[in-house]
Amino acid sequence: MDIVLLILAGILMFVGVIGCFLPVLPGPPVSYGGLLLMQLQSEAPFSTKFMIIWLLITIAVTTLDYLIPAYGAKRYGGSRLGVIGTFAGLIVGLFFVPVGIIVGPLLGALLGEYMAGKESKDAMRAAWGSFVGFLLGTLIKLVASVVMLFYYITNF
Repeated sequence: MDIVLLILAGILMFVGVIGCFLPVLPGPPVSYGGLLLMQLQSEAPFSTKFMIIWLLITIAVTTLDYLIPAYGAKRYGGSRLGVIGTFAGLIVGLFFVPVGIIVGPLLGALLGEYMAGKESKDAMRAAWGSFVGFLLGTLIKLVASVVMLFYYITNF
């Protein structure tokens, strides 16, 4: 039974890391689900304190992932359409990997700002803010998920 739990946990870890780049999959919560599955083994590899700390980190990272892009957009004069454009650009960009993952959100944010009625200079500045916020949020999620993957590997 333990090997089945480890395999399922490994799948969740892999999906969690991928979920850091896909807006439809919540990366860190899925990775945390992998840690939870590992706890169901005959001998739990992690302490309760460890699991609570990682639960809090997962909640914080997930919350920041929603707040950082909006903050980046607002800091640079962006609009709600710019933030929406960032995520739409990412989805379209996934069809043009690897360049699309970077260019897509930036172009999506720029398009969103134009749709919000911004002039070129203001639209580019706001799009840049949305894009930087998106990248920072993605990086934070990725770091959390990769660290959880590390704990999975070291306790396999």
